[in-house]
Amino acid sequence: MTEKMSRVSRGQQNTNNNKRPSQPKKTNNEKTNSKFKRIAKYTILGLIILAVVGGLSGAGLFAYYASSAPKVTNAALVGTSQTKFLDRDGNVFYSTGSKRESARQSEIPKQMRMAIVSIEDRRFYKHHGVDPRRILGAAFANVTGSSLGLQGGSTLTQQLIKLTAFSTKSSDQTLKRKAQEAWLALKLEKQYSKNQILTLYMNKVYMGNGVYGMKTAADYYFNKDLSDLTVPQIAFLAGLPQSPSGYDPYSNPKGATNRRNEVLTAMANNGVISQTEAKEYRNTPITDGLAKEHASLDTEDNKVDDAYITSVRNKLTDLGYDLNKDGLVVQTNLDSKVQQRAYDVTNTNDYVQWTDDMMQVGLTVTDPNNGQVIAQIGGRKQSSLQGTNRATNTGRSSGSTAKPLVDYGPAVENLDWSTNHSLNDAPYVYPGSNIPVYNADRQYQGNITMRKALALSRNIPAIKTLQEVGYDNSAKFLNGLGIPIKSDELVASSAIGINVSSEQEAAAFSAFDNGGTYYEPQYISKITDQSGAVKEFKDSGKQAMKGSTAFMLTNMMKSVITDSYAKIINTSDYAQAGKTGVTAYDDKLNMPDGSASDAWFTGYTKQAAISVWTGYDQPNEPGHSLAAGEQQFIPLRVYKALMDYIMSNANADGTDWEMPNSVKSTTINGIKEYSVVGANTSAEKVISQPVRRTPTTPRRSSSSSSSVVQEPSSSSSEAEEPASSSTSEQPESSSESSEPTSSSTSSDENSETTSSDSTPSSSSGENEQPSESVSQ
Repeated sequence: MTEKMSRVSRGQQNTNNNKRPSQPKKTNNEKTNSKFKRIAKYTILGLIILAVVGGLSGAGLFAYYASSAPKVTNAALVGTSQTKFLDRDGNVFYSTGSKRESARQSEIPKQMRMAIVSIEDRRFYKHHGVDPRRILGAAFANVTGSSLGLQGGSTLTQQLIKLTAFSTKSSDQTLKRKAQEAWLALKLEKQYSKNQILTLYMNKVYMGNGVYGMKTAADYYFNKDLSDLTVPQIAFLAGLPQSPSGYDPYSNPKGATNRRNEVLTAMANNGVISQTEAKEYRNTPITDGLAKEHASLDTEDNKVDDAYITSVRNKLTDLGYDLNKDGLVVQTNLDSKVQQRAYDVTNTNDYVQWTDDMMQVGLTVTDPNNGQVIAQIGGRKQSSLQGTNRATNTGRSSGSTAKPLVDYGPAVENLDWSTNHSLNDAPYVYPGSNIPVYNADRQYQGNITMRKALALSRNIPAIKTLQEVGYDNSAKFLNGLGIPIKSDELVASSAIGINVSSEQEAAAFSAFDNGGTYYEPQYISKITDQSGAVKEFKDSGKQAMKGSTAFMLTNMMKSVITDSYAKIINTSDYAQAGKTGVTAYDDKLNMPDGSASDAWFTGYTKQAAISVWTGYDQPNEPGHSLAAGEQQFIPLRVYKALMDYIMSNANADGTDWEMPNSVKSTTINGIKEYSVVGANTSAEKVISQPVRRTPTTPRRSSSSSSSVVQEPSSSSSEAEEPASSSTSEQPESSSESSEPTSSSTSSDENSETTSSDSTPSSSSGENEQPSESVSQ
């Protein structure tokens, strides 16, 4: 018992001995500080881990991007950044800029080098191709909104790489591109000395006005060698590459002065010149020593391809490229042989007898099967290059070439009209007014087929058709053909004339040609940049209308060429279709009777679509009207001369269009008419037998009306036909009946005179509502 209790006592004693000494309790502040230290420790550790992982990932990504960087050869470094245009056969027909004179390193004054370094890359002689300070500074400035961003971090070495191997397109300013640019700059610094790199940069950089390299620029702007330049002139040249057009001393002397003074200030801050000298030089006029006449730049006087070049340049600019800096190779769709023939037709009298050298032309040729623009003429007898391109100008009225686009195309597409749909050519006033609509001959033909209304270009049926079609349907049809007109922009007179370009019409009529597919006009097929990256351009097209619509409109427009004054271009050598258009003057302008401001023809074969506009740049001046007669035939003459050339190719497709399964034909009075298969035509009024025509009203001379859009008829006995006295060559139909033979008309209709379009608006405002001055 005593022993047992002794063991218990010892156990209690051991237990008491194992107890820790009591600790003082922690305060709340101590607990908070301890928790904060733990969080800070883990946060720092996490950041270190992230930095290591991020650094390794970044290094890996950088290495991956660098591995795919383009090769930069010495030839590429020495070469220019000029852009070249190739025709479809691969021949160069245009390049940007002039012949460059490269400066040797020994020719470049030290002040010139230091001026460039001072404004572009002050630490140029200290970094190894990439300047971390500049990158961080540019990134900070970008965040604060005071810089253009990453580009501000580029050294002169990087800029040289950019000019040699990459494009300046904004979408190309990617992380990958920047990594490759930095990698190549680092490599370049190991292969070339600083002064060699600076010399290469000075010889490559674009200096405005088609000039590359600072030696060429010294000669162009000051007629001097580099060694003879004054300090203000050196400063001007050093600052010019940042924005050659913005700092052009001829067009923007204020901008050029400000930029030059920025360079002078940078030179002073960098110790190249003193602050006193900088102040003195800043007072020097920018025109001091500036050349008024320039040495020859040896640029090719390429008037033949000028309009095409202008269109390609505009497309490239829209895509974000800088043609003068990006060194692109642009494969175009130009057919140089067709382009040369188009130039010869429009600039000589070998094919067409032009009235005078001031008469102008806008012409576009497209391949209807893919939208490729194969030739374009933007003017004739031009004294300067890359000026107004009349082929893409949308400021002139189309006259009656609008009728298939605005009226009859939408009618077949939306209302399923047959080609022998009955239209009433009778007295009519513009909707919502008491202003009468006139045909050019001031007569009426009563009930006629849609085919005849289009072929003979009757105005009243056209305007009535637009009213039935509706502006919404018409605008939708136009937009599907690349003509961006809203429904609320259409008015009644739009039925007989809208403002449009030859480029737009050639593309739109191509959709009738190819079965209903619209292709946007394509000038470029492929672009290769300096890195070797290739961008191809292919347009799959979009369905703009049903195949039935395309076929039926084409078939009706074949009647334009056989049954109107357009028969002067008719041939059995190939199948063709098209539409004429002539816009006459408002009588208020007091122009000669029967004269016009605009004359058009847009026609096509399976091989090509050609749209031709002719007129004067100032149509309302005396002597600038197109007289009735041969002057209004000129678009047809131009079209025929060019189409004959295109179709003379052994591979040209001159076959007729085949009727699709969606169309059925009916022979009426010996003439084939067409309708849409499955269309509900139970309520459609068609001409299926000879009809009596309503009595015509006496025709009034064109001088008695205002704003008449007139198409000349084919009969020399009619007042609406261009006067036969104006030319020694008569239309082929001059000895025929007063109306051209029409395959679409009944025997009772064949005694009526051809007529054509008249609009109550002036030549400059086809979309305006009719004027109250139009006589009854």
